[in-house]
Amino acid sequence: MALHEEMHGDVAVLELKGKLMGGPETSEIHEKVKELIGQGAKKVVADVEKVSWMNSTGLGALIGAMSSLRNAGGDLKLARITENVENLFVITKLVTIFDTFDTVEEAVTAFK
Repeated sequence: MALHEEMHGDVAVLELKGKLMGGPETSEIHEKVKELIGQGAKKVVADVEKVSWMNSTGLGALIGAMSSLRNAGGDLKLARITENVENLFVITKLVTIFDTFDTVEEAVTAFK
């Protein structure tokens, strides 16, 4: 999995790419979020359009990132969820916990 960070004003956009199946990639997400919080960024959008597959460990990484951000007074929003990933969110009922958006721009604007 690859992780790319880009700032849109005070909102950090993390583009995730590849499979989110556990191991180093899941800890990489949480470490990046903790780093952002340490730098004062509390608004994060995870662009998951290029995530080809995700399992429960990947879901756990996103939940952990969201929890860390909310504990710091911020939040995590998801953008461009693919059908495979969306099905996983629906099955696990996590679709009711995460704010999801069709585009990165909509997710960034939702913070304002």
